[in-house]
Amino acid sequence: MAVKAALIMGLCALLVSATPYQDNGLITIPLRKRASLVKADGTFHYEKAIQHNVKTINKYIQLITNVQRNTGRLPANVTEIRPLAIYSTRANEVSGKLKRQSVSLDGLESDSEWAGLVAIGTPPTTFLIDFDTGSSDLWVPSSACKGCQTKNRYNSASSSTSEEKPGKFNIEYQDGSSSSGPIFTDTVAVGGIKATGQYLAAVTTESSEFEEGTIDGLMGMAFPALSNLGQNPFFVTAFNQKHVSQNVFGFKLAVATAESELHLGGTNTALYEGALEYHKVTSQEGFWQIGGAKAVVNGKTAVSGFQTVIDSGTTIMYGPSSAVKKVYAAIGGAKVFDVENGYYSYPCASPPKLAFSWGGKSWTVSADNFNLGETEENSGRCIGALAGQDVGLGDQVWLLGDSFMKNVYTAFSFEKNSVGFAVLK
Repeated sequence: MAVKAALIMGLCALLVSATPYQDNGLITIPLRKRASLVKADGTFHYEKAIQHNVKTINKYIQLITNVQRNTGRLPANVTEIRPLAIYSTRANEVSGKLKRQSVSLDGLESDSEWAGLVAIGTPPTTFLIDFDTGSSDLWVPSSACKGCQTKNRYNSASSSTSEEKPGKFNIEYQDGSSSSGPIFTDTVAVGGIKATGQYLAAVTTESSEFEEGTIDGLMGMAFPALSNLGQNPFFVTAFNQKHVSQNVFGFKLAVATAESELHLGGTNTALYEGALEYHKVTSQEGFWQIGGAKAVVNGKTAVSGFQTVIDSGTTIMYGPSSAVKKVYAAIGGAKVFDVENGYYSYPCASPPKLAFSWGGKSWTVSADNFNLGETEENSGRCIGALAGQDVGLGDQVWLLGDSFMKNVYTAFSFEKNSVGFAVLK
């Protein structure tokens, strides 16, 4: 009972601190991160990391499927759509190096959500929503959702602006479960920005991960081509309806989550120094993807000429296995920790200086953001936040999640069709 009370109090504090506010005509959404791949004792949470790997792979398999359905083609360098990856409950047994441990409720929560408040309907119901630049749909639990009793739920019958649409939303997950349900349009508000007739899914089933966590649903912020619903994402709708003056939004994802925020309709210049360094989106398939990248280790280029997807819905960084092997070959003392899942370890006492560049500045990943924790207590070896993994986007595309984004201010501009970076203050 005490644990439950503590969770409720923590959620209440989260909701209060996540209240949107207006600043110089822009809308700011404070964000909170739910969990970490580092355990309380400072060691790597291997089982959760493998769950995240599988979740990320399946997310991109679903997105590629959406692209093919919406555009009639596969993304460049993608020749086929892979089967969904499956998570094994024995995934935390790595050659006898790790012992099975019980996982607390907090330990079951995902590390990939940066959440804020979204209001849906008339009168509005408020939801705690993950803002994800790696997808394009809005979905929340329906009032008919099984296993969602602890969630804020959407009741279409209680909203005077709700209208059911043909079709059904469905996404499959690594544990064999899915999020599925009917499709509606309704009024959606994020802070002071409101979109009418916004497409959304009201799911009647949720994955076990979402049932157990505190997040109600997800708002995708990429391009329409990625949409499972085949419709415009919220921010695109809001701009088309002239509810925001600038077709750009900015993220600051901080280690200290109280400093994390999403800015809609512009960028928060109080959070970064100098000008944003913009790079053109190179993908025609809906991803926030930029090219001409190189990975630099301790001042020397390890890999160059690749594409990168910038994704706030992914915790770590992924690259093709052969390319990531070259990065770790340039890191003194690094060695393979788990060949199947692409994790490497390195001496904790001598972390590498890893940076990415797209032809301008080099943007460094801090030692703290690169470190996913010790392999085991007092081992002196830490796991790197760059994994060699094929996420289905081809052998020239890397995926940079918040292990990278926490080091920079990131702007996503539909207006410029570009992603921009700036130095954090």
